[in-house]
Amino acid sequence: MTKLRRFIWYLASRLLLVLVLLGIFTVTFYYAMNVANVYIVLKDGMAKRAQVIMMSEDATELNKFFQSSYLQRDDNLQLALDGQSPYKLYTIRGIDHRLEMTWMWCWPWENTARAEFIERIPRVDGRVNSAYADTAKQLYGESYETPPQWPSGRYSATLVKENNQWHIKSIVWKESISDDTGQ
Repeated sequence: MTKLRRFIWYLASRLLLVLVLLGIFTVTFYYAMNVANVYIVLKDGMAKRAQVIMMSEDATELNKFFQSSYLQRDDNLQLALDGQSPYKLYTIRGIDHRLEMTWMWCWPWENTARAEFIERIPRVDGRVNSAYADTAKQLYGESYETPPQWPSGRYSATLVKENNQWHIKSIVWKESISDDTGQ
C-alpha cells in the first residue's frame, strides 16, 4: 500500500510539473505574439501618421491602425488635414521613421495593451516649394530651404484588440527627446 501511495504521489507531482510548464509556455507564447503585433501596429501606424502629416498622403489608411475616436482628437493630424501643417510649404520626398518600443505589457487573456515607445524622424528629404519660399523664409529664417525637424519624443500608448486586430486607442506625449543619432 505504501508503494502504491508513493507511486501515485510521484505521478501526480510530475503531472503537476508538466501542467505548470505547459501553462508558462502558453502564457509566454501569447505574450510574445502580442508584443510582435503591438510593435507592428505602433511602427506602421505612427509611420503612416507622419506620412499623412508631412507628405499629405491619404488619411483613410490610418483607420487600419487607430481607432477613429483617437484620430478625431489628434491635433497634429487635424491641422494637417485642414491644410495648416508646417510641412505644406515643402515637397517631402521621403522620411526616415524610427520607432523603438521600450516597454509593453498585455496579459494573454486581455484585450488591452499598454506600451511606451520613442519615435524619431532624424532625416526628412524635402525642399521648399518655390511658391511658398517667401512664407517659409519668414517663418523659419535662414534654414527655410529644408523642412522643419519632426519633434522626437517618448510616448505612452494604449491599444485595444477589436475583431482580433490591435488598434491604437490613445497616445500620450511624455517628454521630448533630443535627436542625438548624429544623422
